[in-house]
Amino acid sequence: MATGKEYEAKIANYNWDDLIQLWSEIESGDTPGWGAGKALEYLVLRAFELDSAEVTWPYSVRVDGDELEQIDGVVYSEGLAYIIECKDECEAVDILPIAKLRNQLLRRPATITGIVFSRKGFTPNAVKLARLVSPQTILLWEGEEIKYSLQNKCIIRSLVKKSRHCIEHGLPDYNITIEAKI
Repeated sequence: MATGKEYEAKIANYNWDDLIQLWSEIESGDTPGWGAGKALEYLVLRAFELDSAEVTWPYSVRVDGDELEQIDGVVYSEGLAYIIECKDECEAVDILPIAKLRNQLLRRPATITGIVFSRKGFTPNAVKLARLVSPQTILLWEGEEIKYSLQNKCIIRSLVKKSRHCIEHGLPDYNITIEAKI
């Protein structure tokens, strides 16, 4: 299995078109050369990097030699910081990743927002939990939003829209593709 540094080196050569192709492979469940879930983690971070954000690649937080947390990545953009959690599963994501991310955020400064990216979306219970997190610090991204942001090379603009909607309405699950459908 490849190491994190090997995945970083591999994804560093990807441009927007390469990411769109990788997304297609992720959607079909066929990502040769990538460990389970790794293609989505690195695709999301590379998209932010291509869109001029600063990223921290996946890492572990260790305390006294024990792994306390595994972080899928961190994104810094427009003076804000986001902890990334990615889920490349065959079914909609339930509450566990949201609860995990909430606990990770509780250990950090209050200004940090979490984002859960899910290829297959979220169960109603997961959305309900994300809406009840207080203060509202977790945004939800579904597969169609990832695809839209890749095709339009606008993941930061999409993040700003999603964040503003959450600030104004208190809802973390605004679908940024709605404007494209109107």
